[in-house]
Amino acid sequence: MASILPGLRRAAPRLSRDFFICHQCRKQSIPLGRLKLPIKANINRTIRFNSSAAAFPEANTIKNSPLTSLSKTISNGEKEKAIPKKGFFPETSSNGVAYWLLGSAASVFGIVVFGGLTRLTELSITEWRPVTGSLPPLSAADWDSEFSKYRASPEFKLLNPHMTLEEFKKIYYMEWGHRLWGRFVGLSFVIPAVYFVARRKVAANMSLRLLGISGLIAFQGALGWYMVKSGLKDDLFAPGSHPRVSQYRLTAHLGAAFVCYTAMLWNGLAILRQNTALSHPVRALAQLTHLSGPTLSFFRKSVAGLAILVFITAMSGGLVAGLDAGLIYNEFPRMGTGFHPPASELFDPFYSRKEDKSDLWWRNMLENPSTVQLDHRALATTTFTAILTLWAYTRFNKRVKGAMPNSARKGMLGVVHLLMFQVALGISTLIYLVPTPLAAAHQAGSLALLTGVLVLGSRVWIPKRTMRLVQQRVKQAAVVPVGQARVGLSKEAFKADLSALKRHGPPAAKS
Repeated sequence: MASILPGLRRAAPRLSRDFFICHQCRKQSIPLGRLKLPIKANINRTIRFNSSAAAFPEANTIKNSPLTSLSKTISNGEKEKAIPKKGFFPETSSNGVAYWLLGSAASVFGIVVFGGLTRLTELSITEWRPVTGSLPPLSAADWDSEFSKYRASPEFKLLNPHMTLEEFKKIYYMEWGHRLWGRFVGLSFVIPAVYFVARRKVAANMSLRLLGISGLIAFQGALGWYMVKSGLKDDLFAPGSHPRVSQYRLTAHLGAAFVCYTAMLWNGLAILRQNTALSHPVRALAQLTHLSGPTLSFFRKSVAGLAILVFITAMSGGLVAGLDAGLIYNEFPRMGTGFHPPASELFDPFYSRKEDKSDLWWRNMLENPSTVQLDHRALATTTFTAILTLWAYTRFNKRVKGAMPNSARKGMLGVVHLLMFQVALGISTLIYLVPTPLAAAHQAGSLALLTGVLVLGSRVWIPKRTMRLVQQRVKQAAVVPVGQARVGLSKEAFKADLSALKRHGPPAAKS
């Protein structure tokens, strides 16, 4: 009843005009040639008490009947309520957003490598000016001012007391370039993100992820200065020790960069995979159903574990870099006379700060260079063994080998190649006493290895939202006539997918 009232209100003016008029007035106002009345009076009476005139062909000529108008008005109101209104955000994100995310990930990859080079050239800029610091010193007076600030730092007093202004300019431009690149990463992400959301190119869940990544970029910039600040104060490291940034802050800065890169890469790949799946929903449903089987369950979970293991190993490398632990025990696989230093060296009471020695274990794990290097070696060896074991599992297990999609098989082989390259870089960096090019390449190799594992994971993981959308498209294609526009699939593509599914079964998954 409540749904009929709006229609009655809209039809009220017309009802009063058509019902409440005398017969004489109607004959005077309407010419007989234009007045189309039914031949039989009982039909008009039937129409008066039954709003549906479809059962009487003769009654279809009464176009302006008040009850017919009322019926149309009410039905149109019901249709408007039945059709759900589209929200601001589209159902899926566009491929342009995916390519932009992948480009942003490539920019973060580059700044991570350049940041490693900057750290190896030591500190130079003693202040953090997010806006005015975008420009380097432009005059001789400005350079003298910056150099005088650097001469007051412990790094100049203990490491570079004979540095000239020209030498200072070289390391200054390295750090300034790194900071400028960081500003570019932030602006090139936030501005396009706002544009894509305003242009309705981003789905609702993806817009929240973009907001999170934007916040992470801002946090990363502040964390970078927090790290640099630790190398400019004497009270943050032991008197007489080598001036360096805090290994905790360095690792946190590196970890935030890895997380930011991972989020950009993973979401970009997810958008491309989702749009590809929705363009061929029948084929995609067969692929996702095949991947969700019990045969590949262990493999999918193992890939997720590999990603976590590679990340933890890279973070242990950040501790090694922060403590310059790569400058001791420059041999492999031995460390001195054995495969590990003596226990008294690994758990030295010197690093404990409490009288009861309750912090002896964890402080040696994080602050003792010998223990930190051993930890990194152990994690790297574990990662090496885990990846090769998983590759052998997919290679020699007949059931898994037969169920593995071609894209996953190629991705697993690519991870093995990246692993070998990274191991060679790590051993070479250690043996040759951490030369700058090899150290930067080793850091880039860790991120490249993580990239390979993430790409492999994107090919075998089962996104729930994509699965749900694909199932909806397949149900629509089964209900409505094939080839309709609202299905989102052409007649030829649907028939090709269906026939391929019947002939060959679930095809190989593609990224």
